[in-house]
Amino acid sequence: MASVQDISVSAVINLISALVFLLAFAIARLQPINDRVYFPKWYLKGIRASPRSSGSFVNKFVNLDLRTYIRFLNWMPAALKMPEQELIGHAGLDSAVYIRIYLLGLKIFFPITLLSFAVLVPVNWTSGETLDHIEDLTFSNIDKLSISNIPSGSKRFWAHVVMAYVYTFWTLYILYKEYKKISTMRLDFLASEKRRPDQFTVLVRNVPPDPDESVSKHVEHFFRVNHSDHYLTQQVVYNANKLDKLVEKKKSNHNWLTYYQTKYERDPEKKQKIKTGFWGLCGKSVDAIDYYTTEIEKLTKEEAEEREKVKSDPNAIVSAAFVSFNSRWGAAVCAQTQQSRNSTIWLTEWAPEPRDVYWDNLSIPYIQLSVRRLLMAVALFFLTFFFMIPIGFVQAFASIDGIRKVLPFLKPLIDMDFVKSFVQGFLPGIVLKIFLILLPMILMIMSKIEGFTSLSSLDRRSAAKYHLFVIVNVFFGSIITGAAFEQLDRFLHQSPTEIPKTIGVTLPMKATFFITFIMVDGWAGIAAEILRLVPLIMFHIKNTFLVKTEHDREEAMDPGSLNFSVSEPRLQLYFLLGLVYSVVTPILLPFIIIFFAFSYMVFRHQIINVYDQKYESGASFWPDVNRRILIGLVISHLLLIGLLSTKDASQSTPLLIVLTVLTIWFHKFCKGRFESVFVKFPLQDAVVKDTVERTTEPNFNLKEYLQDAYLHPVLKGVDFEVSKELDDEEKNSLVATKRTSRRSSKTVSNGTSEDQKTVSEIQLVF
Repeated sequence: MASVQDISVSAVINLISALVFLLAFAIARLQPINDRVYFPKWYLKGIRASPRSSGSFVNKFVNLDLRTYIRFLNWMPAALKMPEQELIGHAGLDSAVYIRIYLLGLKIFFPITLLSFAVLVPVNWTSGETLDHIEDLTFSNIDKLSISNIPSGSKRFWAHVVMAYVYTFWTLYILYKEYKKISTMRLDFLASEKRRPDQFTVLVRNVPPDPDESVSKHVEHFFRVNHSDHYLTQQVVYNANKLDKLVEKKKSNHNWLTYYQTKYERDPEKKQKIKTGFWGLCGKSVDAIDYYTTEIEKLTKEEAEEREKVKSDPNAIVSAAFVSFNSRWGAAVCAQTQQSRNSTIWLTEWAPEPRDVYWDNLSIPYIQLSVRRLLMAVALFFLTFFFMIPIGFVQAFASIDGIRKVLPFLKPLIDMDFVKSFVQGFLPGIVLKIFLILLPMILMIMSKIEGFTSLSSLDRRSAAKYHLFVIVNVFFGSIITGAAFEQLDRFLHQSPTEIPKTIGVTLPMKATFFITFIMVDGWAGIAAEILRLVPLIMFHIKNTFLVKTEHDREEAMDPGSLNFSVSEPRLQLYFLLGLVYSVVTPILLPFIIIFFAFSYMVFRHQIINVYDQKYESGASFWPDVNRRILIGLVISHLLLIGLLSTKDASQSTPLLIVLTVLTIWFHKFCKGRFESVFVKFPLQDAVVKDTVERTTEPNFNLKEYLQDAYLHPVLKGVDFEVSKELDDEEKNSLVATKRTSRRSSKTVSNGTSEDQKTVSEIQLVF
């Protein structure tokens, strides 16, 4: 159990780390040689000019203006100056709304912290309970500020119940206002947004096979018949995954060739050798330049063959297409309605914007998706379960008593004051953070296997999985395994009916562990984010060995982006901790407020100057954010019920159950009131935008604008033959198909009625 001294040691270590990172960033960002690392967004927009383009030789690398070093912290107020509306225009709605999550945390927890320290901390501190009477449990002075300090059966618990109501109503009020605000922002953003291909396009999946027609013709005919007034064009989806891999491999080899050529130019006397085996560690040693030149020539030939195969092979076309309409209204009607009486075919949804498309998954047969998602759900269950093992080891390090019980031979070492404070105050948080580094990659791979077709949906799906991990493993895992290690002897010898009481007492005890984690992840971790040490090193390596032109230099920049699949679930952990411990151990709340305030400033700076988002979803992730905060609120109620039941205060249970039911009702209310805004596009707004554009740009060629918008990136520039038949059909209102010849066929099913025959004939004509 970490003491006040241990928390102080952790705070000093993390504060020093954060200050070092911030100081290094403040100096590094002023150097001309690093300008593209810390301001890449402005370069990509073509607004910022390199400071290395003028001045003396030394000034091109080092900033010698001492006045700028005096104002080295001016990035902080600068990050807060840009108005929100300007921020939306500069970085997009996704980025602006993401920043509001940190602001939401401050709105919720700042008043809660003031109330907790004004009401609950005095109630806990003055209770007069002595914690030492509970056998085999170790407490610290911090627990005297928590609910653990109140004796069982005390009427003081009513203060906690009342404050739970106050905190819940305040949280729901803020969430409602924020949901309403974000909904309005999304509608305004969609209404004012410039023309984009996805506004006119739907993704059609599970196109039924037709023996007489290609997928392209089949899609063309179906939408010309059923959306005759609004259909404009379509782009079938090609399975170009193999071609894409060849292009990426060729690009990688070209980078290596450039690297070795640059090294050779600098030192012609030295031969550039490479081993052809695994990762260049083994195999035959050959000349690197000759090797990569040969590899590129071979890949170029394979690429040309594969490109021709994709172009000419009918099997390269999958049963999906992007269908575009001549108006937003037409696209909205198609995307939001069922196209066939058979609900499993001709499935339509809004197309993601072109840069949001995840092309690899469009080639997955639709029938496989359910099976894939079932398998990944099973895999997620086992992954979640087995991840408890490293969490358990982390919690063993969180307690000196736990280590003494499990590893008694380390007692002389861990009894040293500094080692004890370091182990309990700093090590658990950093070890847990290390264990969580690889997890997002695993979860993203699982989401890709599930078959989602856009980067935004992959992010949201991975975030959902990560959030589950945060709740089950990081939060509950830390509490349960912590109890198992700290109370090992008690667990083995007490009766089963006493175990819930031990876990209930452990909940406030684990506050110190979460405080250390907040300082490691939320203080030092956020400060490391703004330093961008890895992108800084990689840029200079690329700039030294790979860059030969300005275009190469732009590609060497790595602006990065908001990694929603990782950052949002991590944020939810802080909401969960704040909501759970606001009543139980309020001393944790100031650490959370510092995290939200510091993160708001840092990420606002990064969004303005650094990040270049991969896509724009119009804040479609907000319903997930709102729901997960409410899940945290429900968990806080249930844990408070369990904790009070161990304190002989079970008479408060009905009141807290009412609070839980009220929270669930609030979720249902918000879902019905606001969620449709994030999945549908109002027809009224579509008509307004269409009318305005037709009036202001009557001669705009929309078909040409959309022609190649949804062609696979590696296929752009490839000429695909369009049959004369399809060309002619664009000029005709009636669409003739090869199946018209079967109208006179005598082979008709005996079970087909005359009416069905007539309908079939009409469909064949059209």
